[in-house]
Amino acid sequence: MATGTSSSIVYSLMYNSVITQGAAMYDKKKLDELKNQIETWEETSLSKALASLPERMDEFITTSSEPINRLYTPLDVADADYASSLGLPGDYPYTRGVHPTLHRSKLWTMRMFAGFGTAEETNARFKYLLEQGQTGLSVAFDLATLMGYDTDQPEALGEFGKCGVAVSSLKDMEILFDGIPFDQVSTSMTINSPAAITWAMYLAAAENRGVRLDQLRGTIQNDILKEFIAQKEFIFPPEPSMRLVVDTMEYGSQKVPQWNTISISGYHIREAGSTAAQELAFTLGDGLEYVRWGIARGMDVDEFAPRLSFFFNAHNDFFEEIAKYRAARRIWAREMRETFKAKNPRSWLCRFHTQTAGVSLTAQQPENNVVRVAIQALAAVLGGTQSLHTNSLDEALALPSEHAVTIALRTQQIIAEESGVTNTVDPLGGSFFVEALTDRMEKEAYDYFRRVEEMGGVIPAIEKGFFQSEISDAAYRYQREIDRGIRKIVGVNAYAEKKPLTIPILEMDPQGYQRQVKRLEDLRKTRDNGRVGQTLDRLRIALEGTENTMPHIMEAVHAYATLGEIIQVMKEAFGVYEEPTMI
Repeated sequence: MATGTSSSIVYSLMYNSVITQGAAMYDKKKLDELKNQIETWEETSLSKALASLPERMDEFITTSSEPINRLYTPLDVADADYASSLGLPGDYPYTRGVHPTLHRSKLWTMRMFAGFGTAEETNARFKYLLEQGQTGLSVAFDLATLMGYDTDQPEALGEFGKCGVAVSSLKDMEILFDGIPFDQVSTSMTINSPAAITWAMYLAAAENRGVRLDQLRGTIQNDILKEFIAQKEFIFPPEPSMRLVVDTMEYGSQKVPQWNTISISGYHIREAGSTAAQELAFTLGDGLEYVRWGIARGMDVDEFAPRLSFFFNAHNDFFEEIAKYRAARRIWAREMRETFKAKNPRSWLCRFHTQTAGVSLTAQQPENNVVRVAIQALAAVLGGTQSLHTNSLDEALALPSEHAVTIALRTQQIIAEESGVTNTVDPLGGSFFVEALTDRMEKEAYDYFRRVEEMGGVIPAIEKGFFQSEISDAAYRYQREIDRGIRKIVGVNAYAEKKPLTIPILEMDPQGYQRQVKRLEDLRKTRDNGRVGQTLDRLRIALEGTENTMPHIMEAVHAYATLGEIIQVMKEAFGVYEEPTMI
């Protein structure tokens, strides 16, 4: 599978030619007149205003530390051609949205990320959220599950249920979705290294309920490249990890056609400290790498590309975030159509889920987080998101309480039903500021594409520590700006106060761990252990060969082999990855 990481990476790299092709939107004579008007304005009105009331700062910057001009005019987008830069909603290049009517016809999926403690506790939270108007489920797994351990393994001690729900076997998955109709609810699962296994558990639970795989809708994150770049929840080395991802892509296209088998995630890249442009470039670069691996497997690009989706962050800078989403659609459409020659327009669509920025939440004055989340969520909606999670006000302190998660969900519902921003498609399209930011974001992304190409591709760049270093530098600069007071964080380095916390904090079932361990003990006693051993042996043979591993994972899961048992077989076949020390 080494062909998937070949140094012969080809991007269309058409940015400079695309923005100048066709007829410019503005008449050159009128632009010259405007330039003269601005010069006169600067010498008169602006000069007088600054003399009496100087600006608050010498330089205004975005959350990504990019400079912002005082004023944006047609001069800032003078070379833009409407058809190739903006287009119409639902038409190539999709800058203005992937659907002609967007939220006028169908609101985004309100998908609150949830999971804690036992499967029973999280099942109750799922049902509560659905009763409150949530329109899709999103599963958070605990760290032990994310790293491929059963709850009762020594390595998992102390991590049970703390950052998500514990799922060690098909039995847990069956309990997690008890009473929830698999064929009526779209489900997202945020998990990466063990993604093929947990997805198999979900599919098997649905089959055991009599639901066909082609009836299931949802998304598995399954973005292993992002783990090596930012979140670090990897288990196996890059190439066998990528093989598992491609196995799910191939299996999904054949058996689960409504499922998004990868949610290519910029969210965690941004949470690690990247700029908006880095989030955009590294995420789309990862997505293009998955496309190469799929093609190298022998799949037609239009066979799997329509089921690729994305997952972006919504950070504090309102306009920068909107520009990021618009640039993402335009870049992805161009690369899929021009570089990979995809024929199906659905392959060109950058469909994405958004989550408000967890890293922006503060433990100090946690009620302020409600305001932050509302602004971030509004940016996601105006940016054309297909799905949205809003963080809860207490998440800098604990997993969300029922009270806090309800406010977070209501925030989405108020935006949808009361704000009026869903009444028209891309209402900020044509804003000189937004279009200039979109163009700049696109240019910065292509600059990163070129740098990665020069290193031989995504995996060689990971092994050189390129992405990690770029993110680290950006995170350091951001923190220094806070420390020096250049960047204000309300309640932290501005308007701080010393008051005791008064918000309720979630408390989990104190007996949950014991019940989970007991369930695992009973499972191992009552299942057909001979069958489990046979399925794991067949999986081992498949791992050592080249066939798709998903049918064998499904077989093992149906036999109630545990997550830890399956992962152990994979570790023996693939080895365990240790990140090289970066100097």
